[in-house]
Amino acid sequence: MAGASSMLIALAAFCWGISGGIAGILLDDGWDAAVVSFYRGVIGLLFALGWLLLQRRHSGLNSRQLWFWSVIAGLGVAGNFTFYFLSIEYGNVAVAATLMYCAPVFVYLVSFALKLERPTTAKWLAIALVMVGIVLLTKLYAISASGLSLIGVGTGLLAGFSYAVFIFGFKYAAPHGSPQAILSVALTVLAIALLLPTDINQAVCVVSAPELPLFVALGILGAGLSFLLYVVGIKHAAPALASMIAMVEPITATLFGVAVLNESLGVIQMAGMGIILLTVTALSVSSR
Repeated sequence: MAGASSMLIALAAFCWGISGGIAGILLDDGWDAAVVSFYRGVIGLLFALGWLLLQRRHSGLNSRQLWFWSVIAGLGVAGNFTFYFLSIEYGNVAVAATLMYCAPVFVYLVSFALKLERPTTAKWLAIALVMVGIVLLTKLYAISASGLSLIGVGTGLLAGFSYAVFIFGFKYAAPHGSPQAILSVALTVLAIALLLPTDINQAVCVVSAPELPLFVALGILGAGLSFLLYVVGIKHAAPALASMIAMVEPITATLFGVAVLNESLGVIQMAGMGIILLTVTALSVSSR
């Protein structure tokens, strides 16, 4: 099951990477970040509810633990979406992405503290290699001191911490019910949390906008299908391993930018992608 779980988590991260590219297109078209995040959650929620209606047996919705951990996961996803966009607003994409993908560091530290993982030299080396890969991929090394702000760095770290929160939330909710039930609860919490900062007038305009298919694709790939794959996969994977495998996401987002948005990809960025892929692959193989 370890190999299948790793593959499902990697597929979820692949979907997240594509959805990040779609979100970038919508933001460039002038749509507010809160509106984009809200629709990502709501359409994902409709996807999960539809599956739950078709397969209601063994949902686990009578379990208090499912509700508790699913709510924690939903708050984690809401925090991740919100703080990531705030970090971009007060800083830049490179800083925001690098700090958000510090999530494996948070997950490993919590796992070490709770004795879920045993700290080894190999694990610390894997964390270091992935972070080096992320820095090269996002070109953080090219950012001057003037490109950094306290709010941008703080919200970026909070995005990474929120990422770690939803990993643990989904991990501990998974044994208590079906993936569709867990995701229905989590995405309901997400939609309610993101409704407050959302521009209602712009949100209403989405229904008749020509970009509506992009919003639908964003919701299905970025929340519905991806999180369902993730919840199924993480049930048989350690949180620390799941956080590292999910680093496939920035690689997918970068390749999406190259293939669809005609962005360029330098040698140093390719080296960063190679480091991440090799480290994640090695961890996945060793976990079996």
